[in-house]
Amino acid sequence: MKVARGPAAWAKRGLIAVVLVGAAIIPGRASSSQPQHCSGLRCTTPGSVLWTRPLSGSWLAQPGVSGTVTSQGGAYAASGAGLAIVGTGTTVTAISEATGRQLWRVSLAGFPAGSSISGVRAFTSAVAVGIEPPAGQPDGRREVILSAASGAQLRSFKAAPYGGAVEATGTSAVIIGTRTVTDFATRTGRVIWSRPTGSAGQTWRVSGGYLYVTDSGGGSLAGSGVAAVRRIDLQTGAEQLIRPARGVFPGELTEAAGGDLLFAGAEQVWAYDATGRLLWTRSSTGVELADSGQTTVYLTSGSRLLGVSIASGSVVSSSAVSVAASLYWVKGGIALGLDQNGLGDAWGYDLKSRRVAWSSTGLPWPHFFVDLSGLGGSATPSGDMVLLATCAQVGSAASANSAPRCARPELAAVLTSKP
Repeated sequence: MKVARGPAAWAKRGLIAVVLVGAAIIPGRASSSQPQHCSGLRCTTPGSVLWTRPLSGSWLAQPGVSGTVTSQGGAYAASGAGLAIVGTGTTVTAISEATGRQLWRVSLAGFPAGSSISGVRAFTSAVAVGIEPPAGQPDGRREVILSAASGAQLRSFKAAPYGGAVEATGTSAVIIGTRTVTDFATRTGRVIWSRPTGSAGQTWRVSGGYLYVTDSGGGSLAGSGVAAVRRIDLQTGAEQLIRPARGVFPGELTEAAGGDLLFAGAEQVWAYDATGRLLWTRSSTGVELADSGQTTVYLTSGSRLLGVSIASGSVVSSSAVSVAASLYWVKGGIALGLDQNGLGDAWGYDLKSRRVAWSSTGLPWPHFFVDLSGLGGSATPSGDMVLLATCAQVGSAASANSAPRCARPELAAVLTSKP
């Protein structure tokens, strides 16, 4: 299966994905610009840097949207349920979101030499880690379920590329495979329930306790549209098949929110309700951002970035489309922006008032962690903080045509809304 994203939004995010940060978290000193853990009222003010931790490995201060990245390899990060998780190589580290203190660190065992982490997701009582084998190996991605409390490795399961766990607890995990969605008991591997998803290459989204999986009906998703969408309850496995009132769903499934579905094509978007009834359609060249809490999507339309209600199609905000190039994530109508290079910082942009709502202290060469599944990365829809890789001190470059070395790479936790 695959996860869909708007073409305009992923023009930027695709570049970031190529240089996903890779490093292990190590205990030690904090950045010279911030204490290890802030205290007092400023820790409840959006833009506050809650804590920083050094990152190990060889890093570069890349210009532009790349930011602080490792010189080779890659890594992923995710936050949730009080944890900040970072994975690199086959090592996973858990950090307390509240204090920045390392809680546990484990090296995953039982995988071929050369395997590496390809995704990290944090759930209430479990952490899911995708592992890809080295090139040439017949086996594909496996999803490893760890205890969130201790990091103990509970079990691993076969998974689809960009699939893996969409829900996990200490006792079960819902895994997206290439042709099925299955809820496994993590201790025994027993199948609790399983649902077929048709041919490989389907698109999926998660919203409100449900998994939405496209069914192309044997046709090409891009050329023939989507014949139906399977709505699967992540707790029980109960399935509802959603079909359009006529024909097929055009475009690709891009968002699911409040029971409604958004499909996007090259120059148009369409919204449908849970019965397959067309709600509205609008000209657009891309879906840039989605605010699941407010069931709002942000679409490029000519020279404007429009905030549109998925349920009604009404425009709730309008900004210059140029601002989208600096925005990475949105919650409650406040989008996260990052300034680039040596004078970088993080800032919150109110898309309705078109004003900067808050800004952080300097975070030079900030890097936003990306997981193309949409379930991991620097920020989560329910979270109040974002994880960024930064470069506290720049070293020399190996050559005139290469990026300078980062002498002090760090992980920074920035508060984005009042907890």
